[in-house]
Parts: sequence; C-alpha cells; structure tokens
Amino acid sequence: MDSNIEDEAALIKSSCITEMSSKDYIMEPSIFSCLKRYFQVGGMPEKVVELLSENYSAVAQTINLLAEWLIMCGLAPTEVQDLVEDHLKDLLLKHFDPKKADTIFTDEGETPSWLESMIAHQKWRQLFYKLAEEYPDCLMLNFTIKLISDAGYQAEITNVSTACTQLEVFSRVLRTCLATILESGTEEALKRNIPEFAKMVCHAEHTYLYTQVVMAILAQNKNGGTVIRRISQEIEKYAKQKGHDVTHITLALDGATSHPRAQQCIMSMLSKSQLNPGDVTILHKLYTSDDPPPVNLLRLPLFLELFVDSLFTSKGTKINPDHKHKYIFLLAYAASVTEQRYRVEVYNKETTLTHHYPQGDRRNINCDELQQTSQAIDKVHHLVCGGKGQLELMSEIGTLYHCIRYPVVATGVLKWVEQIVSDSTYFEKQMDHTPLHLLLLDEIVSCHVLLHQEVLKLLINLFELAFSDLDTLVQLELKKTVLDRMVHLMSRGCVMPVISYIRECTDKEDTDVSLIRHFVTEVFDCNISIVGLTSVDHQPIVLDIICPPYTSDFVHMFLPIIENESITGSLRNEDGNDAVSDFIVHCKTNFIMVT
Repeated sequence: MDSNIEDEAALIKSSCITEMSSKDYIMEPSIFSCLKRYFQVGGMPEKVVELLSENYSAVAQTINLLAEWLIMCGLAPTEVQDLVEDHLKDLLLKHFDPKKADTIFTDEGETPSWLESMIAHQKWRQLFYKLAEEYPDCLMLNFTIKLISDAGYQAEITNVSTACTQLEVFSRVLRTCLATILESGTEEALKRNIPEFAKMVCHAEHTYLYTQVVMAILAQNKNGGTVIRRISQEIEKYAKQKGHDVTHITLALDGATSHPRAQQCIMSMLSKSQLNPGDVTILHKLYTSDDPPPVNLLRLPLFLELFVDSLFTSKGTKINPDHKHKYIFLLAYAASVTEQRYRVEVYNKETTLTHHYPQGDRRNINCDELQQTSQAIDKVHHLVCGGKGQLELMSEIGTLYHCIRYPVVATGVLKWVEQIVSDSTYFEKQMDHTPLHLLLLDEIVSCHVLLHQEVLKLLINLFELAFSDLDTLVQLELKKTVLDRMVHLMSRGCVMPVISYIRECTDKEDTDVSLIRHFVTEVFDCNISIVGLTSVDHQPIVLDIICPPYTSDFVHMFLPIIENESITGSLRNEDGNDAVSDFIVHCKTNFIMVT
C-alpha cells in the first residue's frame, strides 16, 4: 500500500515538474493549482524557484516594454494597443487547438474569470466568432458563444454557425434580428438586413423550419403580421436561390396537407420552375368547385411569378390557347379573392357545447372582384402578347391605363416593359421623345406605391446602359427622359431612394454633369396638380414637388448636390433670387451640416 502511495506521489511530482519546466509557466493561470499539488506530495520549494526562474523568458513583459518604447517614439497608446491585440489575434487564429481549449473546463471545473473578461470586449468577441466558424465542434467555443448571448450581444452573432446549433442562443438571435428589421420599418433597411438574416436561417434545415414555424405564428397577428409574412417570403426566396427545395415546408405551414391534390400540383410545378397544362387544369377544377382550397396556396411569390411571366412575357411557359382561361382564372383568383376565417360552435338545447369547428375549417370567400380582374388580365394579355405594334398599342392606351389600376396587371405590365426596353435595339426604333412603354411606367408609379422600388430598379438599369449604337446626343436625351421618370417617381413619394441614387452618381463622378443638372432643374421646376381640389377661382391647385419643411435625411443627402458649383452654378442668379439659392439658404439656416 505504501509503495502505491509513493508511486502516485512520484507521478504527480514528475507531472508538476514537467509543467513548471515549460516556457514562462509562471504566467499561466494554472500555476497555483500546480504548486498546490506539488507541495502536497512533498515537493521542494527550491526546485520550484529553480524551474520557474530558469524557464522565465518574460515574453509578456517584453511586449509591454516594446509598447512603452513605441509610445515614447510618438505612437498613440490606442494605436499601439490595436497593434499588439491584432498580432495576438492572428497568432491565436493560427495556433488555436480545440482539444486543448476543451480541457480548460475539465481542468478548472468552472468558467475562467479571464474568459468573462475577454467577452466584454468586442475585438475578442469577434475572435471567438471566427474561431467558432472554423471549429464548430469545439465545446469551449460553443459555451463561449452561449456566454456572449447571455451577456446580451446576440445581435453580433447572426453569422455564426455555432449559434444555429444551440436552440437557446438561436432563439435569442432570431428574436433580436426580427425586432431590428421590424423597428427599422423601411424598404431600404429590410433589403439591407435580410441577406445576413436569411443566411443564418438557411444554415440548416432545422433552423429554417424552426424560423418559418415561429414566423407563421407571428404572421397571424394583426399588428405587423404582414411584414413578418414578407420576411418569411424573402427567406424562402433566398433558400430557393441557394438551391434548397423548401416548397414542402411552405405549403405545410399554409395548410396544404389538408388539400393533397392541390399540394401535389403546386409542388410539381415549383420543383421544375415551370407551369404545365395538366397541373393547371387540376388546380382550375379545384378552385372552381364549391369548396375550393385556401387561396394562400396560390399566393406563393415564386408560384405567382410563374403565372405572371407566362401571361405577360415571352420568358414563361408558352400557353396553349385552349387552356389560357385557366391560367388567367388562377392568377385572378390569387390576386382578388379574399377569405375570412371564423369559428363555429354548435350548442344543444341545454346550451352545452356539442361540436366545435376549428378556426380555418369555415371560410367566407369573397369573389366580388374576380370577374373584373380576370377580364383586365385577359385584355392586357391580348394587347402585350398579341404582337401589336406601337401605333396599335397607342390606340388602346385608355384600356391599358384602366387595367393597370389592378395591381396584378400592373405587375405584369412592368415585367413586359422591362423585357421590351431591355432589348438593345428598342430605343433605336423610337421616334417619340417619351416612348409608350416609359409612359406606362409613369402610370404604374401613380397607381401603385408598392411597385415604386421595382420601377426605380428598372429605371436605374436603363440609365446605366451604354447604348453604344446611338449617337452621343441621342444617348443624353434618352437618359434625360429616364431621369424625368425618376422625378415623377419622386413626386409620388419615392424620395429618398431616388435622391440616394443621384447622390451616388454625383459622388462617383462617372455621370455627365449635364444629366445631374437636368435632374436638379426638373426637381425645382416640376409641380403636380392635386386631382379634385380647386382654388377659390376654380383653378386646379398646383404644388411644387419640393418645398419646406424638409427632413434632415433629405437635406443631408440633397444639399451637397445643390451646392456643387459645376452642377447648379448656371441655375443661380447673382442676386440670389432663385429657387436653388433659396433652398441652400433655407437648409443652412435650419440645419446643422456635418462634413
């Protein structure tokens, strides 16, 4: 028995001596536990002093000395600190050993105090994020990510795959991301935040399913439910673009499992990204029956896009004339029919509940606008896909304007216009100052606020096209016509996106100054008539599209353009009695400009 104890003591001594023989071991956090074990088995203090002093290289102290020298040479303390920390980060990334990292918890049995101190600094948190991406199976890093989330920094870890494997952390990150997107409230913020959010959600099938289930529940809320559904659809679109087939999840959350035939038809067409007469015929039969499936099944954005492309452009599936009415009916049904779900409870004579129909089993289906919508789609389909020339289309301009008031038709016309004007030869054949197709864009902008961003995207693409086959002066006139459309878009409320793009063109200095000047001139000279309102002398009320009060964001974005002498110099008078000078004076008087 005594020999066993002596052997064990000898092993502990040998282990401690080996540890103390390592370089700069006196700086290690485990030094105290090592000394305790060594002395408990009869270790000699003189040996400790010898080992620790002989192996002391003072690396940390040397770094501190060098840092002090750098500061004495004129570098700022913060600059020196960043230099040292960045080098240390590089070393850690290069030499990190996940197995050794995991022993930290097994040896100490609790969270090291230095780890809690590290996660209080953003630079070290960023280090942990990078390591977690590279070593997703490291227990120490997984625990650290949870510590970071517990400390309230979950907004930083949206791109960390490790967070997606821990439900508690993922739920916090999901909640924070959704709150950020909802609070921003703007289309620009939505587009800015969605890609990173969608990347996190689509990390794995279980994270995608969990997120979509949560958002499906939230989407039922009247306050913000539609925005949540939009976010859900954007994530579905992102997943599709990355090659993931998530149609079955989307349909299941929309209740498609109760309608297997409709589900099978929709999944078949979406999986192939192509409509076919057989499945369309089955859906048409189902939706013309007395008890049709829910309209939500038809309202999948990618599914609707297939119908719009087929009916309004040549990109989609070519439609057999015998089946055309079925395609039109299904698109019109998806666009115009509304459903109101309600709960039914049946009582007997003793007022005892005898039967309950769950919510969703009973619906009021409103088809009041179905016929008119179908007719509008049919008329415009005949006009845009019938091979009619511009003169024939001009004679039907009234019909087009009337039908464009239907959102689904406006979407289809926008797709058609985009396809037509994207043809490099289109503008070579135009004789009018403003071609018909651009006039149709103006009408879409006037009728549908939700299509403003799509129209602006098309106009930007047109503005940036080279048109190398056209004469230089013709190119400039064409681009001015496109800018006029942007001014009209601005007059209908799409202000900041348009101004932001023009500011971007100005800052890049890759746009002809005369074009920027034309835009500014049109903004200050343009005005709009308020339909239905007249003054005392029965004249239409006309308002300038730009007049005080201005928002701070607008001033900070637009004023640098206006102050540019090369752009607005020719628009100003020497006495300052002009709209441009008035705008500059007003802004400088009422706003503090930060350069």
